[in-house]
This record gives sequence, structure tokens and C-alpha cells, in this order.
Amino acid sequence: MARNQKARAKTEQARGKAKEAAGRAVGNERLTAEGRAEQSKGDARQAKEKTKDIFKH
Repeated sequence: MARNQKARAKTEQARGKAKEAAGRAVGNERLTAEGRAEQSKGDARQAKEKTKDIFKH
């Protein structure tokens, strides 16, 4: 399960970066903001998984 969540975090981060870049390219502030939000969500998920790993060992 943890690997799945880690992969999901990386996917969210990558998707967020792509959205943010696309938003900047076309001048769409909403898309840029959505991209940043998705990156933050991925960052939070990754931090949660790292914390869980620390307490497992």
C-alpha cells in the first residue's frame, strides 16, 4: 500500500508541474493555480508517507 501511495504522490507532483507550466504558457492563472495546488497535495502525501516510514523502522 505504501508504494502505491508514494507513486500516487509522485504522479500528483508531476501532473501539477505540467498543469502549472501549461497555465503559464497560455497565460491561464486558474490552470497555474490548480497546478500548484496539485503539487502541494502530492508534497503533502509524500511527507505523510515518509513520516509513516520513519515510525515503521
